[in-house]
Amino acid sequence: MNPSLPPILLVEDNPMDLDLTLRAFNKRRFINAIEVARDGEEALAYVARWDAGEPIPAVILLDINMPKVNGLEVLEQLKRHPVYRRIPVVVLTSSREDRDLATAYDLGVNSYIEKPVSFNKFMEVADQIELYWCVTNQRGLP
Repeated sequence: MNPSLPPILLVEDNPMDLDLTLRAFNKRRFINAIEVARDGEEALAYVARWDAGEPIPAVILLDINMPKVNGLEVLEQLKRHPVYRRIPVVVLTSSREDRDLATAYDLGVNSYIEKPVSFNKFMEVADQIELYWCVTNQRGLP
């Protein structure tokens, strides 16, 4: 990990999915640090942390189906924020609901990815996330 690079914020409440994601990122040897919020409420608490000077993430990987505050509510609040609305948000979810997909894009999500079932497929998704969102994409934040 390189502390001078912006982190990736992973918002995931399912312990098995969290473990799978972290293992895939670790095996892929991500150079960006991975920060974890275990529900939507924890994710929204990052706003105060960013306001206090903590690094703003390169991308937020956001699950939809979570307790306390669901991912679509998190997305809506982030995309209404005058500064943090520019953080790329990728929904990474098991939801195949057309309604969730449409709502996410209506709220301003940057990408919507269905979680792969197998570890190998998840590794492919991890490669794509790192290559595009952490290397290729130009950040629109200060």
